[in-house]
Amino acid sequence: MSPGASRALTAALVAAVALAALAAGVLVQWQRTGLDSASSTAVLALTRAEFPDLGGKITTIGQWKGKIVVVNFWATWCPPCRREIPDLVRVQRALGANGVQIVGIAVDEPGKVAAYAAEIGMTYPTLIGGFEAIELSRGLGNKSGALPFTLVLDRSGRLVQTHLGAMTEDQLKAVLEPLLG
Repeated sequence: MSPGASRALTAALVAAVALAALAAGVLVQWQRTGLDSASSTAVLALTRAEFPDLGGKITTIGQWKGKIVVVNFWATWCPPCRREIPDLVRVQRALGANGVQIVGIAVDEPGKVAAYAAEIGMTYPTLIGGFEAIELSRGLGNKSGALPFTLVLDRSGRLVQTHLGAMTEDQLKAVLEPLLG
């Protein structure tokens, strides 16, 4: 290959990688702010859907109406999910007394979820959603069906934020603090 052809191929590869990175950034930003995609019907479906907790008791997200609810779709096999959970535990500990309730919906097997929750010391409710939970999250704005996917409902149950990818403690607190007033 000639040096000119090699430079052209390298430039084309760099441009393709840059375009892919830009597209991913646009998708993540759209997921964060594109709340139009999550209809009130999807939010209602989320709050009414029945999930077993780690003890097998059936519960709904709607039971926490009146609180600021952070719903985190995750799985034990998802490395970004595993990195984010300690931050979620810290946020629950810091803001739980102020009316914040974090709820995990695991897209995973109950035994694996229970073992991981015990290992990491999860202090917030963990529900078992199975792979059907991915479809539920799609209706809430997670068009790619990727994990982790987090959404925030205000005290009235309205969707105020979605986020695809791991959230840090600081990022989540920045979303929650204006809702605490």
